[in-house]
Amino acid sequence: MAKSYDLIVIGSGTAAMVASHRMASAGRKVAVADYRPFGGTCALRGCDPKKMLVTGAQVIDDVRRMTGRGVAADDARIVWRDLIAFKRTFTGPVPEKQEKRYAEHGIDAYHAQARFIAPNAVELDGGDRLEAQHILIAAGARPAPLGFPGEEFLITNAEFLELEELPERIVLVGGGYIAAEFSHIVARAGAKVTILQRGERMLPHFDADLVGWLMEKFREIGVDVRTRTSVEGVEKTDRGFLVRARANADGGQPVTVEADLVVHAAGRIPDVDFLDLQAADVERDQRGHLKLNEFLQSVSNPAAYAAGDAARMGPPLTPVSSHDAKVVVRNILDGGRHRPDYRGIPSVAFTIPPIASVGLSEQEAREKGLKFRVQSQLVPNWYTARRLAETVYGFKVLVDEETDLVIGAHLVGPHVDEVINLFGLAIRHGLTAEDLKTTMFAYPTGASDIGYML
Repeated sequence: MAKSYDLIVIGSGTAAMVASHRMASAGRKVAVADYRPFGGTCALRGCDPKKMLVTGAQVIDDVRRMTGRGVAADDARIVWRDLIAFKRTFTGPVPEKQEKRYAEHGIDAYHAQARFIAPNAVELDGGDRLEAQHILIAAGARPAPLGFPGEEFLITNAEFLELEELPERIVLVGGGYIAAEFSHIVARAGAKVTILQRGERMLPHFDADLVGWLMEKFREIGVDVRTRTSVEGVEKTDRGFLVRARANADGGQPVTVEADLVVHAAGRIPDVDFLDLQAADVERDQRGHLKLNEFLQSVSNPAAYAAGDAARMGPPLTPVSSHDAKVVVRNILDGGRHRPDYRGIPSVAFTIPPIASVGLSEQEAREKGLKFRVQSQLVPNWYTARRLAETVYGFKVLVDEETDLVIGAHLVGPHVDEVINLFGLAIRHGLTAEDLKTTMFAYPTGASDIGYML
């Protein structure tokens, strides 16, 4: 006999945690099922553990920049095994803590893979059958298939974050967040790093001008970035791996790179293939993404909702997952028609220094036919950069000519991972450029530069 619930949540990441706890707090009966350790990508395999490794690389970079400027630390280096051990002080306790929180909220937690057997029911690996008035798909994302011979030799971001020892030669396939951030970590830990990116440039979701300025740092730390280069296969050899690629920028010339480790950094897709969505009448589009209405509800099965990376309605970011979950719960509880609001969501790649973005890009603003002014400058001579001996610091800010509203901000350099939040606040809550310019920020801080950027 099937166990009955008000809500079944598939997954245990940010969206799953927020939705399940809110539903349980409202007195509803909730079940959560995940075949992976409880906690999800951000806490276990993504942003949180990655940022802990970035901290180690940041210290090394601080020492390098300040050497000869009052700092002497000739033996400063990353001890990789110890850095990973430090990371595990955070990630290790997460699954047990999460399971305890489920129990405290009266949520039934299942360590199993769930598959739909009907629009309102799932079956777990162990044979249990669960049914519910509503089912939330919050299963996160997985590395996208690459489609070349030898892709099975690549490790994922999750496996990278568990490496006990750091190999000497590392190839990263792809040029987005994972490639940019991981390369900045391991290069400063002493590895020889090569990035093979099929696209025209690194970090395609960020402003091209600012990415161009940031590339100085890739060169400075010895990362070999090869854009317009498509990987065609990976072979295992006696010495490690041989990555075969083709440089489209050079008339299709073949490229070979030897490596001790090859990392998948070429994008992620919703992890929903195992769900047997057809049995639930949950439709997908041609790209395999769930077909959802504006309320994060399946267009073909009103009992099913999705949130976070599984939904792919907003940017693939942790705050979006949390926001989606809150919207879904509101729609389930009050029968309303609540829509997610993705205005003013900042995005950061934690390179060293970081690069950040919020709102419209210059190209998007032009395509919308908006009349706007652009303030853009590379400013390594500003105090914020000079006191850190940082050579990369720049910005591009877009302001609507008619309303004086900030419509986009793009920053690279020290502290921009924090400063971008103030621009996000302005965009989300309708603050004008004049509002920001007349705000008195603590000085000297990264925020105190905002007036000059406008």
